[in-house]
Amino acid sequence: MNPGIDAVAGRVLVVDDEKPLAQMIATYLTRAGYDVATAHTGPEAVEAARAQAPDVVVLDLGLPGLDGIEVCRRIRGFSECYVLMLTARGDEDDKLAGLAAGADDYITKPFSVRELVARVAAVLRRPRTTVTAVEPARVFGALSIDLTAHQARIDGEPVALTRTEFELLAALTARPHQALTRRQLIDTVWGPAWVGDERIVDVHIGHLRRKLGEDKATFIDTVRGVGYRMVTR
Repeated sequence: MNPGIDAVAGRVLVVDDEKPLAQMIATYLTRAGYDVATAHTGPEAVEAARAQAPDVVVLDLGLPGLDGIEVCRRIRGFSECYVLMLTARGDEDDKLAGLAAGADDYITKPFSVRELVARVAAVLRRPRTTVTAVEPARVFGALSIDLTAHQARIDGEPVALTRTEFELLAALTARPHQALTRRQLIDTVWGPAWVGDERIVDVHIGHLRRKLGEDKATFIDTVRGVGYRMVTR
């Protein structure tokens, strides 16, 4: 029976060493129409993510074998799935470390399972980059963005970006030289229904800048008091 969530079909991997909690989350997600698997240790989570190719991983940070940060980092080595991490309330260091490892979003404990199911549904409804078949690559100096191939390149070499990083880049390059607020970027990338700390944008922009090699060239300007803009230099 669907618990009131108009779910988007998808595969979800639930990773938590508290087996009753993992099972309860899995039960709610299954009732909401998802194909769900569970894992309870870090190594098991990495293997399950590799074997099952989930669309979303719900990942607790406190795991035996490998902690959630390392699990996220390893999953990012072979998958672009969405990673929704579970963190202790108010633990900013955990949130920042998880986002730095490649997580897309977070939810703080304690939480209602219905809220978590809603967040999974929301992440799968996130607006995707849409292009016309004839749109050429967007070029900003050494940087080119091919929306059709979902690929960014620097001097012709591919840049490994997460989905969230690529979608932020697509949002910025769609309106070059225009300052976009954090809220505008959240509405475009995470969706208008997303709620949480808007500084999540700053963390992902920081990752994006590092991957684009902004020690050598600047592509994204910080507009103090406003947000960010794409520049051509």
